[in-house]
Amino acid sequence: MNDVWFSEPVVIDFEPSEQHKVSSCFEAIECLDQRWPRRARDRAWRSASRICRDALDGLRSPVEARKTLRKAAKAAGLLG
Repeated sequence: MNDVWFSEPVVIDFEPSEQHKVSSCFEAIECLDQRWPRRARDRAWRSASRICRDALDGLRSPVEARKTLRKAAKAAGLLG
């Protein structure tokens, strides 16, 4: 499976001193599945996960995937 790259990375703040740059759909899925706080696994998180997976399958654009990842990060208070 080929990765789908974002035009610009999304910088997510997991801890006060830990920023993580997400540059592709595969990285986004990994981040959403493994690093995302349990308290923030809501509708926006599910949407981002689904759309990033769809982008890997060629069903959605990387622009949509990046946009939903940013929206989920903002809803979770993780956007710097």
